[in-house]
Amino acid sequence: MTLGVNIDHVAVLREARRVNDPDIMQALYIACQNGADQITIHLREDRRHIQDIDAKRIIESSAVPVNLECAIDKDILNIVCELKPHRATLVPEKREEVTTEGGLDVFNYHNELEFAIEQLHDSFIPVSLFVDPTIEAMDMSKNLGAEMVELHTGTFANLFAMLNSSLPYSNHSVKEMELPRYELSERLEKSIEDIKNVAIHAKSIGLEVAAGHGLNYHNVHEMMKIEEIIELNIGQSIIARSVFSGLADAVKEMKRLTTR
Repeated sequence: MTLGVNIDHVAVLREARRVNDPDIMQALYIACQNGADQITIHLREDRRHIQDIDAKRIIESSAVPVNLECAIDKDILNIVCELKPHRATLVPEKREEVTTEGGLDVFNYHNELEFAIEQLHDSFIPVSLFVDPTIEAMDMSKNLGAEMVELHTGTFANLFAMLNSSLPYSNHSVKEMELPRYELSERLEKSIEDIKNVAIHAKSIGLEVAAGHGLNYHNVHEMMKIEEIIELNIGQSIIARSVFSGLADAVKEMKRLTTR
């Protein structure tokens, strides 16, 4: 299993005060030295955390491959083609969202995605699509020419947290999931089964399969049971843990949990 460590949230802290502390490059080195198989960053259109210079320095300096997430925006795509990361992951993006919510709409944005993938391939950059775990999305991703899909695990993660953590008693409770425990349990089991079945189908049609969004130290074991998933991209939970344990230990522990 490949562990992609997303270090965006280090830049979130830095941008909160607009100083170079914490240093994103120090985060890169610590993650690489302590078990990260890949570094994942998201160059957003609004530049709310990772900046152009960050992406450039990280790609040039990283001891492990860099997975650069981006929207299907022509200006961003031009930058990605210049930077030439190990892989580009196309994701949906909304200015008002806190973080990426939901997978790409591969049907309504078919033409835009086709053009973006062709542009990235012309620069010899492999492409992954961040998509919801449905059979239809897998088939369309294959038809569009992507080499990989990253399954959006947000619904699974929310169900798991509503059932197994204090989330329901916080200000961030997921209102539509404030349900009896037996119903949450049933929905969680179905969500895991859906992810598994979709991963099996994706692999059968020649797609590599990754997963990400909301994965943490408590729920990642469920993804580890799905053999077809070969890569996990995890960020917020690692950076949150590092506040208390330090980044080196946080990465080491996640690497331990994601080693088969």
